Amino acid sequence: MDMSYDVAVIGAGVVGALVARELTKLNIRVALLEKRNDVAMGATKANSAIVHGGFDAKPGTLKAKLNVEGTALMPLVCNELNVPFGNNGSLVLGFDEEDMETLRSLLARAAENNVPGVRIIDREELLEMEPNIAKEAVGALVSATAGIVCPYELTIAAVENAVENGLSFIRNCEVQGIDFADSEFVLHTTLGDIRSQFVVNAAGAYAGDIARMIGDESVRIQPRLGEYYLLDRAVGLTVTHTVFQCPGKMGKGILVSPTVDGNLLIGPTALDMEEFDNVATTAEGLEKVKILATKSVPSVSAKNAITSFAGLRAHPLNDDFIIDYSPVNRRFIHAAGIESPGLSASPAIAKYVRSLLLGIAGDLQSRNDFDPVRRKPVRFRALNDKQREELIAQNRAYGRIVCRCEMITEGEIVDAIHAPAGARDVDGVKRRTRAGMGRCQGGFCGSKVVEILARELNVPLNEITKFGGGSDILYDKTK
Repeated sequence: MDMSYDVAVIGAGVVGALVARELTKLNIRVALLEKRNDVAMGATKANSAIVHGGFDAKPGTLKAKLNVEGTALMPLVCNELNVPFGNNGSLVLGFDEEDMETLRSLLARAAENNVPGVRIIDREELLEMEPNIAKEAVGALVSATAGIVCPYELTIAAVENAVENGLSFIRNCEVQGIDFADSEFVLHTTLGDIRSQFVVNAAGAYAGDIARMIGDESVRIQPRLGEYYLLDRAVGLTVTHTVFQCPGKMGKGILVSPTVDGNLLIGPTALDMEEFDNVATTAEGLEKVKILATKSVPSVSAKNAITSFAGLRAHPLNDDFIIDYSPVNRRFIHAAGIESPGLSASPAIAKYVRSLLLGIAGDLQSRNDFDPVRRKPVRFRALNDKQREELIAQNRAYGRIVCRCEMITEGEIVDAIHAPAGARDVDGVKRRTRAGMGRCQGGFCGSKVVEILARELNVPLNEITKFGGGSDILYDKTK
């Protein structure tokens, strides 16, 4: 197999995925390398799922510029990729005069950042918009362009679309060393050597490690843990906007927000870590989430949680995105230090990286046959009775419910496995279909999903994992 490319993108999170998709618009060979068994396995699968308006970032930074641009692009990208996007707006609450002064500063910053639709409202208008907000709130900053999106669904869709446009997605491909000679990088990976004229470093928390492989010490990342609760959507939403408290030096604080799937998300904490792979929740962190969430919305209760989880943000020590040519080698482009508002900025980051590539690679031709549209996946639960009957008539697998909580059919799971860059493990099916994301968290459907994966991939049951290497579900008998 030919393992030579024009551009190799390292890291299949939301940034790497959208960069790879953007580059497939050019007439070049692009590879996306991911060390794990699937896309969206780092910070992308465990974040706040917020598309920020852009009023918080320091004016003049890449965070500010690309946040505003990315938020404007997000509805179009989601429409092309058939990914749900909700323009629900956001609120930053003020509880006293000191908070209100902070909100006035944010309003001024919004103006500097050219963020549209930002204003301050009083307590009366706030309670009209969100009756369940704490009565102690005296006002709020409204951002009309803010929204919500599922980050891993966006990533999956972007990679699917990119693969259909010629991308080579290579999973379980960990980069262990990099050499450069004769205008070409040689990436030494767990799957063998991969050659590429240019490299994009989108390795998230590990971007500093990748940079050091070419002798570049400029990328300095601090892993920062954030813990969350996800609440049962059967309880109903207590707010429709994304609700923040005033930001602090560690981030935007504890939020209460609806998701595009109708759940309520509360969190995150912000704790600097030594390890780059420790995503365990803590009793202290989750207790903090519970207490601070009720400060904003007293009726929110962690008793309604169906799961808790944590993710690591790649906090850059310079407090801004690191998107530039490496000072060691201009053929090596960093897309690193992408913490919040990284999801919001990701469509704009992709275009920015493309411009950097064009700045060093010369006149690369755009493709005339690029198809930006990803085929909309079947969502059985969203169909009416007539549509369901027609679908089942075409394929009886859509008539077999596997996940009762989320009403996910066997047909949808099979589709997810055979999609471009499709699911190879239980969590991959879960992220693509929501099978196992309901109240029972896979207690009913988990074993059936394993069976379907084994059958469709034509492998033994005991080779199916939860999320790749080291997560075996079934074992052979001890000899």
